[in-house]
Amino acid sequence: MSAKRSFDIVVSVILLIILIIPVLMIGIAIKLSSKGPFLYISDRVGRRNSIFRMYKFRTMNIYTPPVATHLLDNPDLYVTPIGNFLRKTSLDEIPQLLNILKGDMSFVGPRPALYNQSDLIKLRTERGVHELVPGLTGWAQVNGRDELPIPVKVEFDDYYRSHQSFLFDMSIIFKTCFKVLNKEGVSH
Repeated sequence: MSAKRSFDIVVSVILLIILIIPVLMIGIAIKLSSKGPFLYISDRVGRRNSIFRMYKFRTMNIYTPPVATHLLDNPDLYVTPIGNFLRKTSLDEIPQLLNILKGDMSFVGPRPALYNQSDLIKLRTERGVHELVPGLTGWAQVNGRDELPIPVKVEFDDYYRSHQSFLFDMSIIFKTCFKVLNKEGVSH
């Protein structure tokens, strides 16, 4: 087992234990404020373009089309009463700790594409980025997050692919914490 995978397992278990009460509170708040399940499970593209089920707290109403938020005509029409708060604070991502524990994801890597983001999948495959395990955060996220056009995002993903190391991962995690606390780069 690699050091990266060992880190992913140990840290995700610790965080799941620490966050059990907030997870329950968020789940209850979602159920009380909107119809539907508290978890949103979507098909995402993982390592070598395999499809896996990614978990998030549900921030959109259950009738929202299954496309990337930036492709919706008016995303605000679909957001649940607490959805904006969960998205801006990245609390909606907490359930992905289960994906990390399962090995579908890592803490650091390219963000997993939706199964129908063919332009992103094609570019990542051409650059060899599809060989990486997707991450909760990544080099593209700390350099623009939702604001990056797809070709630029893939450039950052490819840079990460060719420069990955434990120290680089720790740097990305640190920068992610800073960005999340400052709510930088979140458009929806």
